[in-house]
Amino acid sequence: MKNVSLYGLAFIAALAGCTTMTPEERRAADSRTCRSYGFRAQTDAFANCLLQLDLDRRAARRVAFDEPFYGPPLVVYQSVPVRARPRR
Repeated sequence: MKNVSLYGLAFIAALAGCTTMTPEERRAADSRTCRSYGFRAQTDAFANCLLQLDLDRRAARRVAFDEPFYGPPLVVYQSVPVRARPRR
């Protein structure tokens, strides 16, 4: 019984670590990041910083969830031994 409760507690702890950010929280975090880089709010540079952060996040997601079937081609190389022909 003690093992079951220990496994249950470990499972609940693992699930508690799987939290996601809401879009509002993500926007606030991105704004803080861009401000820490020195950009001022309501400027084109600040908007470009937010855009680049979003594009980087999307690219990282594409790489993380890339299926092997749809990824780069798989090249299988098998060496073929070639015997030298005797000279005539």
